[in-house]
Amino acid sequence: MTDEVLRLGVVGLGNIGGAIAKNLLEDGYPVSVHDIDPLRVAALSSSGARAAASVAELGREAEITFLSLPTPQVVDAVATEWLEGSREGSVLVDLSTNAPASVRALGARVAARGRCFLEAPLTGGAPGAQARLLVFMVGGEVSVYERCRPILERLGRAVFHVGPLGLGNVAKLVNSLMAFAATWCSLEGLAVAAKAGLDLRTMVEIVRASGAGNVFIDRMVEGINERGRPASFSLRLAAKDAGLLLELGRELGVPLHAFAQISQAFVAAVGAGLGERDFTDIVELAEAQSGARLELPPARGRQTA
Repeated sequence: MTDEVLRLGVVGLGNIGGAIAKNLLEDGYPVSVHDIDPLRVAALSSSGARAAASVAELGREAEITFLSLPTPQVVDAVATEWLEGSREGSVLVDLSTNAPASVRALGARVAARGRCFLEAPLTGGAPGAQARLLVFMVGGEVSVYERCRPILERLGRAVFHVGPLGLGNVAKLVNSLMAFAATWCSLEGLAVAAKAGLDLRTMVEIVRASGAGNVFIDRMVEGINERGRPASFSLRLAAKDAGLLLELGRELGVPLHAFAQISQAFVAAVGAGLGERDFTDIVELAEAQSGARLELPPARGRQTA
């Protein structure tokens, strides 16, 4: 049980929001939940959550409400409903990946109604949410952050307060740029190696040993043979995030030449019917475009020069 028991709310009970709500219940918080899918609500209700009939009702009950939603448009609509029911001084925390400009505009609307707003986009996906290994990038007033920090620290392995509203999502989108670029460029490189007849395990070991490694080559590539797993982070959401990043680059006047090309891979994946598949299944697009089979042999013993 927590020292100071706050009444919390979670709107959006998908892979991330559902796991977060479950962890908050385990920590002893009274939690109200809402989702358009009644089965998700029922699953949390059976664990002790209070099912709110609407977002406005949840806002009346919760001192701090967390949103885990798919798009900026949905966030804006849900926040509007929350404002109608919430009490003065209550806090709205958006865990979604959003456009920085949209975050600032929403923050101004919330403040004008006497409520508080914090952005806390995250990385770690469903496994990170379940295992409390999320990384939060928080933007907003320090006083609001300090109210929410103890809860965020329970839910993840790292919490960074990066400055005023908008900068949290700047940090998240820059992180996504690097992760997406590493993934797709690595797949293109592996496709070249495979098409030329080079053993992919050998190629991976070479890259790891030579200093060109990245998050994909160092860890994610080990799951490259597993296809069709339950979606932790869908390719449709990846394409959405890529679009937000390109929009941010235009707003700031920062050319994103390489990423503009890379982002098309995620658009193409959605167009190829992979939108609801897990992010890792983009390997199937790389195979289709290159004509190479990307299959990683089992790890061998240590190689010597």
